Amino acid sequence: MKSIEDFIKRNNLSFNGTTVIVGVSGGPDSMALLHILKSMMPSTATLIAVHVDHMFRGRESEEDMRFVQTYCDQKGVLCETRQINVQNYADEKKLNKQAAARECRFQFFKEQMEKHQAQYLALAHHGDDQIETMLMRLIKGTIGLGLAGIQPKRRFGGGWLIRPFLGLEKKEILQYCKVNQIPFRIDPSNNKDDYTRNRLRHYVLPLLKKESEDVHKRFQSVSEALAEDELFLQGLTKEKMHTVITKKSNFTVEIKIENLLSLPMPLQRRGVQLILNYLYENVPSVFSAHHIEVFLEWVSKKEPSGSLDFPDGLKIVKSYHTCLFTFLPIQSENISYHYEISGTDETELILPNGFSIYLSRQDPEDVSKGNDMFATSPRQVQFPLYVRTRKKGDRMKLKGMNGSKKVKDIFINEKVPLEQRESWPIVTDAVGMIIWIPGLKKTIFEEHDDTNNERIVLQYRQHEKV
Repeated sequence: MKSIEDFIKRNNLSFNGTTVIVGVSGGPDSMALLHILKSMMPSTATLIAVHVDHMFRGRESEEDMRFVQTYCDQKGVLCETRQINVQNYADEKKLNKQAAARECRFQFFKEQMEKHQAQYLALAHHGDDQIETMLMRLIKGTIGLGLAGIQPKRRFGGGWLIRPFLGLEKKEILQYCKVNQIPFRIDPSNNKDDYTRNRLRHYVLPLLKKESEDVHKRFQSVSEALAEDELFLQGLTKEKMHTVITKKSNFTVEIKIENLLSLPMPLQRRGVQLILNYLYENVPSVFSAHHIEVFLEWVSKKEPSGSLDFPDGLKIVKSYHTCLFTFLPIQSENISYHYEISGTDETELILPNGFSIYLSRQDPEDVSKGNDMFATSPRQVQFPLYVRTRKKGDRMKLKGMNGSKKVKDIFINEKVPLEQRESWPIVTDAVGMIIWIPGLKKTIFEEHDDTNNERIVLQYRQHEKV
């Protein structure tokens, strides 16, 4: 077919000395693709057919597999097959049948690419499939590259996934099978209206073809234009996100909220998508553009802190000027402690948050007298002292203030990140009165007399591991 030759030239493909794997279901599309590639492949190339029996239709689907094997044997084509209980996989992964089948199928394809050191995987998606896919994604609200539908060529495994039939419509493929007497099998589930794709194929596609006979070419042109635009915007987004992302690890990404929101909205959406693509090994099938819109609306609100839960355990924590995307347990969860400082001898109390409270008799020479240091004595407060995490309703009497103030409000005013508040130390006297929040605030009960022999100094500092 001339359209296949055009596809090869347009995508700069060369099959000389390569191994090409073809996904063959036994239907007319894949059988036609196998026939065409075999007829045009150079003698230096190797062609391998791969088939997956999803075991949805029992003996019938097994017969499809035997049919493909027999045909390949007759034509001298190596055929690799596998039977996979996709329903069990779908139940285990909580996926719908179609998503589960695709995951199983493509995993097998990837394994075969690696096994045979193949450069290409060829699949038989055609122009009608492209229309159905783009309509399905439009209905779902997909944005970005996904809206462009099926790509004619993309990276896959260690090589390329190619779809030479995207410029053809179904009836051209059926005509090719008829002229060349190519046998094929029909999956009866394609005639049912159980799936969205089938309903679009049976009712919407005929209407579109009445409006324009070459509607498949129109959709393909739109797909290619959308893909080109999207790749340009993605490149621009990656460049701009260097000013947005402040920290990154395998499981966590931290961003500056202000820098993200300063970007044009198209780059904001794509920036969030880049973060999600980086963190998720496979973006969950339940994920949609709606999640990104929800995030952007939430993060732009004036509330200084809060959190969102995304699919598969991804937690997003907003804390003033930063936002944390993480799969790791948030530090504020399940952290509680209560320590006693009973004596006045020099000692260091190591805290779970990576800091310590160092007790001595005199002011450290290398520390300024700020909120990281608190001096007291038994004539100012009742001993022993206690260091604990905050409790609901905690209040503290501050210097120069009548009455008391909520510890919660102190954390907010001091812009303490949300994930640090539950592990932040609170120092009380023997009867539970809060006398110091290390690094933040002191009470009126500080000892200022350096000559007092009972005076002790508490210093809040980063713990140095030996």
